[in-house]
Amino acid sequence: MARVDAIWRHPLYQEQLMRIEELERDRVFCRHGLTHLLDVARIMWMLALEEDAADGLSRDVVYAAALLHDIGRAAQYEMKEPHDIAGVRIAREIMGTVDDGHAFSREEQDLIAGAIGAHRDGMGAATPLSRLLYRADKLSRPCFACPARPECNWPEEQQNLTICR
Repeated sequence: MARVDAIWRHPLYQEQLMRIEELERDRVFCRHGLTHLLDVARIMWMLALEEDAADGLSRDVVYAAALLHDIGRAAQYEMKEPHDIAGVRIAREIMGTVDDGHAFSREEQDLIAGAIGAHRDGMGAATPLSRLLYRADKLSRPCFACPARPECNWPEEQQNLTICR
């Protein structure tokens, strides 16, 4: 998945990810670093395969959406811009300037950006990719083992309180 590696290597991606990790260093709640992003990617792909939703979705598009979905977190923390909105803007810049030969088509960029924009509440999850991202993002959280769970502001009905949901 050379195109996913090109996202990983992209200077803006690295800069934003480092900023997020620094801003969340002392965070007791869920973090949004590489572990979370890869968990979401893997869950998305597993769901896609299990539900035959991968038809027409390439693995690199699924992984790109997952790796980019929280890239706007630093903008949210620093400038109060919702991370889904900031994430669409930053993701488009990254996807539009990846290494030569690793570009995402305009259609793929629109699909990925749409999924990023809909990942918070799922209301705009109109495509298979956006529905997978919304679900995988929520399923990736091990609430059942979180020491900060009593202080969490997630409604209990949305928390993952068992290993298999």
